Amino acid sequence: MLSKVRAAALHGIEAIPVEVEVNVSRGLNRVIMVGLPDTAVRESQERVLTALANSGFRPPAGKVTINLAPADLRKEGPSFDLPLALGLLGATRQLDEPVPADLVPAGELALNGALRPIKGALPIALRARAGGHRGLLLPLENAPEAAVVQGLDIFPATTLRQSVEFLQGQSLLPPLRVDTAALFNNEEATDLDMADVKGQDSVKRALEIAAAGAHNLLLIGPPGSGKSMLAQRLPTILPPLTLEEALETTRVHSVTGQLTPGQALVTRRPFRAPHHTASDAGLMGGNVHPTPGEISLAHHGVLFLDELPEFRRAVLETMRQPLEEGRVTISRAAGAMTFPAQCMLIAAMNPTPDGKMPADSRSSPREIQNYLGRISGPLLDRIDLHVEAPPVQFRDMSTASNGEPSATIRARVIAARRRQQARLSSTRANARMTSRELKRHCALSSADQSMLHDSMETLQLSARAHDRILKVARTIADLEAADTITSAHLAEAIQYRTLDRQLWG
Repeated sequence: MLSKVRAAALHGIEAIPVEVEVNVSRGLNRVIMVGLPDTAVRESQERVLTALANSGFRPPAGKVTINLAPADLRKEGPSFDLPLALGLLGATRQLDEPVPADLVPAGELALNGALRPIKGALPIALRARAGGHRGLLLPLENAPEAAVVQGLDIFPATTLRQSVEFLQGQSLLPPLRVDTAALFNNEEATDLDMADVKGQDSVKRALEIAAAGAHNLLLIGPPGSGKSMLAQRLPTILPPLTLEEALETTRVHSVTGQLTPGQALVTRRPFRAPHHTASDAGLMGGNVHPTPGEISLAHHGVLFLDELPEFRRAVLETMRQPLEEGRVTISRAAGAMTFPAQCMLIAAMNPTPDGKMPADSRSSPREIQNYLGRISGPLLDRIDLHVEAPPVQFRDMSTASNGEPSATIRARVIAARRRQQARLSSTRANARMTSRELKRHCALSSADQSMLHDSMETLQLSARAHDRILKVARTIADLEAADTITSAHLAEAIQYRTLDRQLWG
């Protein structure tokens, strides 16, 4: 007898509809599975048969043929366990009614028939809704994640037996409902606050500008100057995620298994800080079957690279295009896969190999230049603000007063972002302005044009640096609620590029 069950296969961060066809016929007891299953899917037949027996069902007898259509799409992971089990039960007439065509089951089976959570429940739910399906049958731990998708019924189950009883109408599984607004309101508080940082007012100002316009930032200073401390507190002044941004971010975290059991949504902007030994696949994504890397896990958040010159230069060079385009494309023999990567790059580095300021360093000028030369000019060109973090003075460390709290700074950042969104008619920030938008919204007076021209000649800046100066100046103007860019805004933006000559030599 032939049985058909709907399922879904993950392809990058997307889900693709799959039809599981199970046919049981006379012959020797064996299972044949076709349709490009990977090792985890092939091994699922042993898990499924054992789970069926331990759940009180009759294992199939005879020749079992399983087809996963479309046949040219690779099927990965254990999420096919539940569809396979239901298909076998249907093919052996142990289900009174076939599995509804508008219901998509997904889940991994334990040997005792319990349902275990899977990766990618959110992409599967989004695909099911786009395909016009009524609902999903998922493990209990994955249900909150999928339930954030409106217009879809999510039925949480804990065992195979419970799933079958629900399909046969013997028990009721009420669909799970999730209040997305409550998820954002219940965001966990953090102990990090900008008020904890002593001194470094100029660096805090640069972080505020970076947060307001989603600009990339490089911090240069000796050890102990607070570079890492400041970077870790940057998310506390960023605007909250919108629902659309949260769904995009959660989708990436879902397919990589980064969500905690029962977590419905990523409601806080991610902060990723990979070690400098990270490979290009770990940072950008890749491997044989491409998965998102750190730059995609930081989507709509912050990617912090501490000790920037210690990263392998080849790894850093792969970041140039994703930083420009906001996405990363991984090409393999089987095809290309694109992951989102709209993140803020915050990097930190010492000014010299021994960590001291150049005037106090024992390193020779050649050694210092070789150290700084580990970072290419084209990569630095894509970083909007270069800021020096000087050593903290004793008077700043010993003061009893705290600095400005994150909540106050965040309010200004949110106000500036709202002005940008109104001007650009989208959720994009100034850092993502197109060339046409740059010309339209960053017009300068003739005197300011002359100032910018002289600065570019003196600092030997590129055309890309020219555009980034204008974008930063526009953000500074937004923080002051100014309609036009003034000479003061432009001068401050230019000063954040004055380290270019020192870094490039």
